[in-house]
Amino acid sequence: MINSLDQAEKIVEDNNSLQWNGWNIVYSKKSPTAWMKPEGLYKDGDWYSTKLFNLSEKGWEIPDKFVR
Repeated sequence: MINSLDQAEKIVEDNNSLQWNGWNIVYSKKSPTAWMKPEGLYKDGDWYSTKLFNLSEKGWEIPDKFVR
């Protein structure tokens, strides 16, 4: 659980597959089958699968693989 904005900003800054969407963090990975999925995103001519990490009262629950 990431409960500091500074820590969350550092994680997003250090990982090209993460970006901000308001107060939430979005993970995106290029995927040729993403067009069939509700969480699919078309961006810059490619399809991406996405996962949203919403801000809760306790912070952001981000998987360990993104936290270095």
